[in-house]
Amino acid sequence: QGQMEESGGGSVEAGGSLTLSCAASGSTYSKHCMGWFRQVAGQKREGVAAVYMPSGRTYYPDSAAKGRFTISQDTANNGVILEMNNLKPEDSGMYFCAAGDLYGGSCFVFLAGAVVSPWGQGTQVTVSS
Repeated sequence: QGQMEESGGGSVEAGGSLTLSCAASGSTYSKHCMGWFRQVAGQKREGVAAVYMPSGRTYYPDSAAKGRFTISQDTANNGVILEMNNLKPEDSGMYFCAAGDLYGGSCFVFLAGAVVSPWGQGTQVTVSS
């Protein structure tokens, strides 16, 4: 199995921006969905954004995030990048990247938690009001 390494988190004020990067090593996920999950202490990880690597089609389960977050492929690092703009305090949490299979022609099942890759350490995002 591969290993996921997330980076780019930090502390910003509301309205600020961050760019998260994920690099996968040991395995290639070029035929999978890859995406980002957010976890707040004591709560379940929730999918934030995904991209189907063969086509580049993107998926955002939360309409609010779709207007502010942009996921893209980072083929050089076998990973994905998440650009987050106009950040809000409710965007705070630990961000993890992962990979999963395409189900029913979309990555939404993957974003609901059907992950096939190992979890990395995550990168912390803190947005202050």
